Amino acid sequence: MKILMIAPEPFFEPRGTPFSEYYRLQALSALGHQVDLVTYPIGEDRPMPGLRIIRTFRPPGIRAVKTGPSAVKLVLDFFLFARAIGRGLCRRYDLVHTHEEGCLPGMIVARLKGIPHLYDMHSSLVQQLDNFEFSRSALVRGVFGWLERTTLRSASSVIVICRSLFDHARTQTDERKVTLIENFMEDRPVLDPARTERVRSEVGGAGRKVILYAGTLEAYQGIPLLLESVRLLPPEFLLVIVGGKPSQVEAARRQAEALGVAERVCLTGQKPQADIPYYMAVADVLVSPRSAGTNIPLKIYSYLRSGIPVVATDLPTHTQTLTRDISLLAEPRAEPFAAAIVAAAGEEGRRVAGAAVRFCAEHYAPERYRTLVARALECATSA
Repeated sequence: MKILMIAPEPFFEPRGTPFSEYYRLQALSALGHQVDLVTYPIGEDRPMPGLRIIRTFRPPGIRAVKTGPSAVKLVLDFFLFARAIGRGLCRRYDLVHTHEEGCLPGMIVARLKGIPHLYDMHSSLVQQLDNFEFSRSALVRGVFGWLERTTLRSASSVIVICRSLFDHARTQTDERKVTLIENFMEDRPVLDPARTERVRSEVGGAGRKVILYAGTLEAYQGIPLLLESVRLLPPEFLLVIVGGKPSQVEAARRQAEALGVAERVCLTGQKPQADIPYYMAVADVLVSPRSAGTNIPLKIYSYLRSGIPVVATDLPTHTQTLTRDISLLAEPRAEPFAAAIVAAAGEEGRRVAGAAVRFCAEHYAPERYRTLVARALECATSA
């Protein structure tokens, strides 16, 4: 098939939705489809067979796009929507595949050209307004709610990334056209032992128990909880936080200093995606302290297959995938979270880590991922 994909994100950047888009593109390429990807003028090219990346106009002064809704995204979306609609109407496609708010131009192209629309729902558009504190306007929320409902009802096929989104989508549309595809496409990389030891030295992890958090430092990720937990841990524990914009890293550093744990916290800032497996390799415990939201954090899938014990908050954002058989779950408070980290560094951690690897081998094989993508395409084209 010839597919028009509309992705209103920086592609590629190592964060949630762009990762999902990258995995979808890998699967579509492996299945033999051709994809024209209309996306922002920001990000790293990721060549693959059958993929053409079409970047839109870059307005002066815009060099980056933060996670979540923003004024910058509104500007970039104007140019992206125009380019996507123009291309969709002037060229022949068999399917339009959209992500996030790209559903709006996708619906227009699908309706005018009479082709199927596959909507990739990575989050609730309305919930994003709350998670990122973008707007409390009833009008804005109403517009986002209308767009989400209309897209779910009109799309020929819908992909969702977690159980909470599946439950939400089936209240708005026919459950039979909704496919749940968790973000488990990546394979475990082969690491250079010498490079792993260099990373261990850089973070000061030699002879210490290393706790790793890798991801964004947005408010909903629970970094304050994590830093408060460090204060309650034995002195041999070292927290390494990989990720975050400079301003967020500085805010975390100030909090660590205020708590008196600055010497036990290493803040690296953002690192290339290729480096992340090396930081994970030096870790004794992997943590996800997320405190809000319902989507499963993308990092959980690489955490589970790593063979390193996972500690996460006992909230729906995690428990729709994580269980106590494959992870340690703790209340979102410093005391129980710290206790879970200590347990993870011992025999209990080894037990759940082994169970998690076996779970991934059974449920998260790349072949299964491609099968699910093919099923969503079949649903769209047979509607």
